[in-house]
Amino acid sequence: MRIAVVGVGGVGGYFGGRLAQAEEEVIFLARGEHLHALHAHGLHVESIKGDYTIHPVQATDDPAEAGIVDVVILGVKAWQVREAAQAIRPLIGPETCVVTLQNGVEAPGHVTEVLGAQHVLGGLCGLIAFIVAPGHIRHAGAEPFVRFGELDNRASPRVEHLRQAFVRAGVQVDIPSDIHAALWMKLLFITPWSGLGAVTRAPVGVWRSLPETRAMVTQCLQEITTVARAQAIALPEDAVEQTWALYETLPPGGTASLQRDILAGRPSELEAQIGVVVRLGRQGGAVPTPTHTFLYSSLLPLESRARGQVEFVV
Repeated sequence: MRIAVVGVGGVGGYFGGRLAQAEEEVIFLARGEHLHALHAHGLHVESIKGDYTIHPVQATDDPAEAGIVDVVILGVKAWQVREAAQAIRPLIGPETCVVTLQNGVEAPGHVTEVLGAQHVLGGLCGLIAFIVAPGHIRHAGAEPFVRFGELDNRASPRVEHLRQAFVRAGVQVDIPSDIHAALWMKLLFITPWSGLGAVTRAPVGVWRSLPETRAMVTQCLQEITTVARAQAIALPEDAVEQTWALYETLPPGGTASLQRDILAGRPSELEAQIGVVVRLGRQGGAVPTPTHTFLYSSLLPLESRARGQVEFVV
């Protein structure tokens, strides 16, 4: 398959690298020093599943130079999705699909608004990975996986072809029976981790071990499941228990990407993760979300500072 990876961070770098390693035709869309490093030294991925380097690398900052592809893997941050969807128009042919791998539940809708639903596959992924330096990605924890599907949950040849590509790449891949429920299950997993991690500045091994922070996480999980069901999302009855079981498998030093971004003073996915729970809960005044409202309000000053909207010394 001819695959464009847009956003060569922890997600795009790791999964795009694995696909390239499996000899799929992968074109990386990157900018600045990251792009220069890819051209000069290739893509180096340091991973708990084995380090590897892709060199030479097909990489460009110009989607028109890349041309039409079969699949676009959208690995940018959630708040960059609309801009990225506009920029990738030259990659889109009649049969091209765009896989959204962002945290949150809104990215498929944002891409649909720009490119049309016929080009969108809802998707999600999981791993602890980040940029160490230009051209250098570190996968530090968790078994990497991807899940994706048509927005109407029908089986399709393009979904199966992409699934097979990930299988060839040795990546755990699954096609959920309900992609929207799967997206909300990922939100259920990542949002309390992100919020508690950012507010406490503690890794998962700390906040899951203290009764006080465990209680806050459980409150978050209950709020999200209530909001999801108010949105007619068919979450499993044991969604909270499933999520706690996953938390217990995480490495004790694990941190979420939103947490790392906020603590480093970078713009984060605050709106896409914690903010979306508060916003959807407020629709019609139906679902109170006091714990998420506290987390969102507490982190908003740092988010505003990172975006240049306010100034203060930390």
